[in-house]
Amino acid sequence: MKYKRLTKDQIIISLDRLTRFKPTKEKYLRVFFDIILGNISEPKFKRSELECMNFEEIRDYAQEIFNGSLDNLSHNLDINKKLKEYENSIYLNSSETEKLLDNKLDYASAIEYIDDNCAVNLKWLKSLKDNTDLVSKREEHLLKYPLEKVLLAEGLTEEILLPAFSKYLGYDFYQKGVQIIAAGGKNQVVKMYYKLAVELKIPIFVILDKDAEDNIAQIRPRLRKIDRIHLVACGEFEDLLPKSLIVKTVNSHFENFLTITETDLAKDLPNAKILEDIFKTKGLHEFKKADFAKLVRSNINSPTDISEEIAEIISEISDGNKTVDTKICS
Repeated sequence: MKYKRLTKDQIIISLDRLTRFKPTKEKYLRVFFDIILGNISEPKFKRSELECMNFEEIRDYAQEIFNGSLDNLSHNLDINKKLKEYENSIYLNSSETEKLLDNKLDYASAIEYIDDNCAVNLKWLKSLKDNTDLVSKREEHLLKYPLEKVLLAEGLTEEILLPAFSKYLGYDFYQKGVQIIAAGGKNQVVKMYYKLAVELKIPIFVILDKDAEDNIAQIRPRLRKIDRIHLVACGEFEDLLPKSLIVKTVNSHFENFLTITETDLAKDLPNAKILEDIFKTKGLHEFKKADFAKLVRSNINSPTDISEEIAEIISEISDGNKTVDTKICS
């Protein structure tokens, strides 16, 4: 076989993709296909040919190129064993996928290319060289991995703010191994739940806005015993934000252009709609939920910044006692 060596950056990218929160088969085949298609000159393969090839052969081609691109080889497979154990602890992997995990990629040598200013999954990968308890390591260094729970939400506001509120309350997502995913709407939450529920072994916590009762009805027949759902009591997640926190955020960021009071928010409309109208009236840029959530995040510094229901959601995420919250909006 003739091939060109992977660059240092390509090696790091491969390591990054192999340790992300993605189904094992999906990410390993993607990385191995990229290595083979981009670097082998003889024999030359087409993607369609790789898709018909058995996993062992794909694995062996990719690992030969990967290891042949390293300056030094350790032949130490301890990290490989830990990665296989981890992948099988969170994903329901087939016997075919197991063949991808039974690789001899020289992680022990490759991680030397990773600097300290790297993504958290790569920091976790580097930590695997030590023979210490992985959970203790995660909690001490806030490594997020190994994951223990998935939080599935509708939008970016929840993805941005829930970790911040949770951290303030003493439950750090990176310390506790929580992966949050913004699905992009209530219908997408249902589709993603269906997918994750047949792929994952770890619990899934779903949070949905008040108008998603029908979506909960879709999920309920497939809800696993280890999974939980929280239905927001009133409106959208933005409506759970204390008015004092919204006022503080607006006034601190737009102090030269805009000042509001809690009275400005006392309308029978969703908070996002009220803010959208205020921004439009004052001639400010378009109100965007995600951008505003980032501003809110930087202003969380007091117990009064966390509403009762947000605190309740964090409690449910941490202990998983409740299945569905359907209390009436007051």
